[in-house]
Formats: sequence, C-alpha cells, structure tokens
Amino acid sequence: MAPEIVIAVITAASVLGAAVVAAVPALLTVLKRTRTAVENQGEETRAVTLDALDAVGSRLQARFDARLDDVRDDLDEVREGLTRVREWQAGHDAEHLIIGQPRHPGGTAT
Repeated sequence: MAPEIVIAVITAASVLGAAVVAAVPALLTVLKRTRTAVENQGEETRAVTLDALDAVGSRLQARFDARLDDVRDDLDEVREGLTRVREWQAGHDAEHLIIGQPRHPGGTAT
C-alpha cells in the first residue's frame, strides 16, 4: 500500500477518533438530562428528548460525512499528484532513452 494512502487512512481514523472524543461528553450530558427530565415530566419530555437526541445524531452524522468527504478529497488530490509524477517520470525516462542513443545521418545508431 502506498504511503500516501496509509497516511490518509491514519488521518481518517484520527478524525473519527476526535469526533467520538468530542461527542462523548455531550452525549453523556444529554443522557443525564434525559434521565432527569423523563423522571420529572414523563412521556411528553421523553418525546422531546428523543427529538433532541435525533438532532444530535444528525449533527454528528453531518460532521462525520463532512470529514469523510475531506479525506476523500485529499485522497483524490494525492492520486492526481501521483499520476502527474508518473507522467513526468515516463517523459523523463523517454528523454534519457533518446539522449542515450543519438542517431547519425544514414540511420545507424552508435
């Protein structure tokens, strides 16, 4: 596996880890508030809390999708750069082949 891809995968994993670490305290707070609210106000509060949890889940999913898109874009840029380098290398190799075998008048190589 190419080093660029390994770096991109490690970056994606660290971004996901950071998102989880950032979300855990908020989720614990929401769960604590949920527990207290449900005990105090019953079913009405439960419905509101579930909506709030859905909203938090949607925001987390949106952040994850955005980060995933960023990683995909980075991988595309790495692939494009690698393609340009390979194209340049092929042209450079061809130049050396041409320079290394000059042709003389009459069509014979030295």
